[in-house]
Amino acid sequence: MRGATAEADEWTDDAPVSRHGGGRAGAWFAALLLAGVSTVVGCRIADTDGITPVPQLLAFLPWLLAPTTVALLFAAFTRWRLGLVWSLAVLAALAWYIEPYGKTSQPKGAPVAELRVLTSNVEFGQATDELIDAIKDQRPDLVFVQECEYGCEEKLEQAFGKGNSKGDKGSYPYRQAVEGAGSDGSVILSRHPLKPAAGIPATMGMPGATADVNGHEIRLQLAHPMPPLPTELSTWREELSDLRDYAATNRTRPTLLAGDFNASQDHAAFRRILDAGFADAARLTGDARTPSWPARTAPPLGAQIDHVLVSRDFAANRARFLDLGNTDHRTLVVDLTLFKSP
Repeated sequence: MRGATAEADEWTDDAPVSRHGGGRAGAWFAALLLAGVSTVVGCRIADTDGITPVPQLLAFLPWLLAPTTVALLFAAFTRWRLGLVWSLAVLAALAWYIEPYGKTSQPKGAPVAELRVLTSNVEFGQATDELIDAIKDQRPDLVFVQECEYGCEEKLEQAFGKGNSKGDKGSYPYRQAVEGAGSDGSVILSRHPLKPAAGIPATMGMPGATADVNGHEIRLQLAHPMPPLPTELSTWREELSDLRDYAATNRTRPTLLAGDFNASQDHAAFRRILDAGFADAARLTGDARTPSWPARTAPPLGAQIDHVLVSRDFAANRARFLDLGNTDHRTLVVDLTLFKSP
């Protein structure tokens, strides 16, 4: 009986303890893992992005299943009962929040136009040649390019610009751009006529336009807010908030927001854009958790931060992520249908 009592004492509801030094260390290791993951999950539950390192870790929320599972195993090995319960609670919360976010209702009315949209971050213009090949292969109607510096713009002009016939399916005679070096430049290319529209002032270029697609006006806004670097969190929040305000203003008319949002569905600042009346095209096609960055590890380990967001006038029929060389982002292509309300 004495041996059975001693064995039972090792299952404790208090702080991680053990009769053996190795067991005590394992329990404390589990507690540290759980404390870190719980902080991130707690911010997700509280609908806030918190402070560094929480915003950075929120992008990889699904992958926090791994350290939580390790903590569960250590809690079991060291017979720490509270740790087991804690681990299971965190796993349940993660499983709940890994579910795709956002509405999937279909628009009402009659279909009036089909559109293919491509968005690509070419990483300081390095992947411009690969992007040109992808555009020729995919033949999108609208192209949103981020980090398109001067050399990138020139190459796109040579490949698809005014030198091509407007009737040629390989041409994009209409464009709206914010010129810049490095990551500052961005451009929208279109087969359909564009009218200039006020973009969103930001650290990196976020041009806007209005496209005339078969007589239907569609607002276009390229997204490329500052990434959530530890020293730039306030700018990241402000620029995502500006995108949210744009979405709220244009929710009642056909509108597309596309680009590198530097945010996933697990960031509160991004969810507020969706809550303003938009849907993520990848969510509509069942691809909400397909990673797009960093391309060198996605999909085995990555986050979806490249998005095409659509107003409620659109249905998304297909989404695919392309792997281009010389960029840390995957390219997103979506096929959309525009509906006219009855």
